[in-house]
Amino acid sequence: MNILWSDKKRLLFFGLPWTFTRYTCTPEKFITESGLLSTKEEEIRLYRVMDLTLECSLMQRIFGLGTIVCDTVDKSMPKLYIQNIKNAKNVKELISDAVEEERMKKRVSSREYMAMDDEDAPEDEE
Repeated sequence: MNILWSDKKRLLFFGLPWTFTRYTCTPEKFITESGLLSTKEEEIRLYRVMDLTLECSLMQRIFGLGTIVCDTVDKSMPKLYIQNIKNAKNVKELISDAVEEERMKKRVSSREYMAMDDEDAPEDEE
């Protein structure tokens, strides 16, 4: 398996990788492995990622960390949080490039989906 990037989620204080969550990005998918005794592995295909957002709280900025939020069209995981990672801006760019490359390879067009709930729909004027 060709790995583009891999790191552990870090503690917010001191930025140390003493957690049981590992993130791995390959050219085709993003994998989150969590747990010590009971483990869980989640994956999302990169071509299903629609948007990437970088969030950095004050504490994250102090310790050189950041959180990347991936909005996806996957029903089981509509949002993927890559929390408290080092070099978050560079990782976001790496994931963004990998997403675009995978979309081009799979010939998937990026369509914006807008679902309007009844409460969000504009009211008819009479």
